[in-house]
Amino acid sequence: MLKAISKTAAASAGTSAVRTQLHPLSLKSPRWRVLYGQRWHTQLRKQPGAPALPPDNVCLAAAGVSTSSTAQRKKVMFPGALNSIYTHTLQFASNVESIPTYQVMDTDGNVLDAANEPQVSREEALYIYKNMHVLNAMDQVLYEAQRQGRISFYMTSFGEEALIGSAAALDNKDMVFGQYREAGVLLHRGFTIEQFMNQCYSNERDLGKGRQMPVHYGTRELNFQTISSPLATQIPQAAGAAYALRRDGGKQCAV
Repeated sequence: MLKAISKTAAASAGTSAVRTQLHPLSLKSPRWRVLYGQRWHTQLRKQPGAPALPPDNVCLAAAGVSTSSTAQRKKVMFPGALNSIYTHTLQFASNVESIPTYQVMDTDGNVLDAANEPQVSREEALYIYKNMHVLNAMDQVLYEAQRQGRISFYMTSFGEEALIGSAAALDNKDMVFGQYREAGVLLHRGFTIEQFMNQCYSNERDLGKGRQMPVHYGTRELNFQTISSPLATQIPQAAGAAYALRRDGGKQCAV
C-alpha cells in the first residue's frame, strides 16, 4: 500500500514534490509519526528518478530517536500509546497521563526481570513463530483477494501477529471473545487455512453457512465466539461469560 501511494505521489507531483512531502513527515513531524516517515522514506528511495535522500537513521536521529540497537527507549513510540512509559510490574493505574505499557523483554530480546521469564519450550516457541508468519502470509493473500473483488470484505492483522502470545497463555477451554484482527488466536488453536478460506468466501463449508461477513470467524469447538463488527462489544460479553464460569466453579476464564 505504501509503495502504491509512493508511486502515485511520484507520478503525479514529480520528484521535487516528493522531497517536499517526505521531509516534513520524517524530520519535522511529532515523534509518533517518525515510524510512518521511515516507511515513506524507504519506499520513496526505491522509486525510479527519486531524489537523493538521507539514510533512514539520519531521519530517525533528526527526530530525536536513538538508532542504536542497544539503547533502550523509556517510552512507547506508536500512535495510541503516546507518552506511555514502560513498566516491569503489573498494577492498576489511575490519574496518569497515559496508561503504562507492560514490558517483559527489551528490544534486544533480554528478559528484564527473571521472575517474569515465560517458561516456553523451544517447540512451542517455534510453533508460535511459525503461526505468526502463516497469519501474515494468509492476510496478504486474502487482502489482495478482497482488493480484486473476489471476497466482499477483509481486515488484516498486520502488526498484531504477536497476539498469538496471548493465545498461548490460555487453555483451549478458555472462552475467547475476539475482534476481527485476532485471527491468530484461532490459528494457534488449530483453525485451518481451509476453514479461514471457507468463512471468507462464504461457501457451503463455512461453519456459519455464509451468514456472516468475511473475517467474522467463530467456532464452538475451539471456544471462540463469533466476531461482531462493532468494537468493544466483546468487553461486557466476556465479563458476563467470566461471571458465569465462576458461578459454575470451573477453572476456565473468558477473554
